[in-house]
Amino acid sequence: MPDPVWFRSLYWRIAIGFVAMLAVLLLLQAGLFLWLTGEFAASTSSNTPQQIADLVARDLSDALTDTPGLNLDEFVRERFQDVRQPFVVVMRDGQRASNRPGALPPGFGERPGRRGGPPPGFPGGRPPDRMGPPPRGERDGPSPEGFGGRRGGRGGPGGPNMAPIVVNNLQVGHVAVPSGPPPMEVVLRELGPTLIWAGLALLGTGAVMAALVIFRPARKRLRSLEEAARALGEGRTDVRADERGGDEVSALAHTFNLMAMELEARTTALSDSDRARRQLLADVSHELMTPLTAIRGYTQTLAMPDLAVNPATRARYFEIVDQETYTLEAIIGDLLDLAKLEGGGETLTFEPVSVSELFGRVADRHEPTLRARHISLDLEAADDVEMNGDVQRLEQALQNVASNAIRHTPDGGRVELRTRAQNGHVLIRVRDTGPGIPPEHLPHIFDRFYKVDASRTASSSTAGSGLGLSIVRAIVERHGGQLTASNAPEGGAVFEIRLPRARSGETPQPQV
Repeated sequence: MPDPVWFRSLYWRIAIGFVAMLAVLLLLQAGLFLWLTGEFAASTSSNTPQQIADLVARDLSDALTDTPGLNLDEFVRERFQDVRQPFVVVMRDGQRASNRPGALPPGFGERPGRRGGPPPGFPGGRPPDRMGPPPRGERDGPSPEGFGGRRGGRGGPGGPNMAPIVVNNLQVGHVAVPSGPPPMEVVLRELGPTLIWAGLALLGTGAVMAALVIFRPARKRLRSLEEAARALGEGRTDVRADERGGDEVSALAHTFNLMAMELEARTTALSDSDRARRQLLADVSHELMTPLTAIRGYTQTLAMPDLAVNPATRARYFEIVDQETYTLEAIIGDLLDLAKLEGGGETLTFEPVSVSELFGRVADRHEPTLRARHISLDLEAADDVEMNGDVQRLEQALQNVASNAIRHTPDGGRVELRTRAQNGHVLIRVRDTGPGIPPEHLPHIFDRFYKVDASRTASSSTAGSGLGLSIVRAIVERHGGQLTASNAPEGGAVFEIRLPRARSGETPQPQV
């Protein structure tokens, strides 16, 4: 599987998603901060500091008039908690109250005393029972600390703005408001909690979105891969992991699936091999048991001392034992040949092989049988048609196919051996005029020890070992060819062998 495209890569998605989430978080935080500071500035700029001082002084005057024992600190906090501009209320009896206690320096709003020491808590040394403008000497005295020195209690540049608190025509205190904007610590104290909670909410939302968009699909596919690996470890080779996504997890799942398919194929092949081995052992035991049983039976009969056997019967028994011995030898030889061919334990020498010469040797070998059963053998092969292969093994394959065709051809029938060149290959066609192969047996015709007539035994004169066609298939496959069996429309079985054709000037190469 090729490497994933960069924008599908899990690592790039994590990196880009993290950067994008961080950028969006910062933008939203900045936007929220600007909006809150704008609201804060709007709320503080709607009234001047002096207007705020006058408003607070008027409200306190009315409240103290109506409730002389008013809890000053509690009233100021509840009444003016929405006023963002900090201020301080200083009473003649020494009480102080502020809507933002930590936003003002200590002693802010106190009037400095005159020389000679005014009574404590009396700004300007004025007695509590007198209301009105201060004496000229006091009015012209030094400016209060932190105030601008303007008459009437209004601060100059940087000084506090003041307003008196009057109850029953008596000044009982005053309100002092800084002239400048609220200090930064006030802004931070006011906006900090909102920004913190908003940031936490945005961070949580971003984390959830990243988990759903980036990590959840990968986690789901990783969980599928984990379950598939666990199932594979338990012996289930048919499990497959989810390959969707196109990222590194998908590449890992694809590799795992390839491994699982390879393991499944090997497991299936091993199971088939084991089943074939067991079947082969059973078939070999059955095929060997038949001649061995006959040999043992006749030899035990001949060895019985109390049984009188005439010379003719004895000779016939020895002949049967001899035939069964040859049958046993043929079966063992075929098994050895098949083992060598299928196991690759034999070296094949490849060279150009003339098809017409092979046909001639087939005719010479089977001439007595053909003459005795009145079977005609039709040969058709061009002299220039040559195959590339091992001459001995190719002759063995062709002899086995021809023997099978002659065996199943009735007396007076016909067997045809024809060949033709076709697309760089040589096609050999062997056809008989026998009963043909039942369709249900065609898929198994090349299996070991498989016989169409199940009642036929190894001791029958016309029966083979059941390994001939298996050996033919092994020889053809070792030569890189194909072997097929079918029934001709006009009747009889047809075997076709397709082998590579020898090219002129080609140097034969030995193969294993």
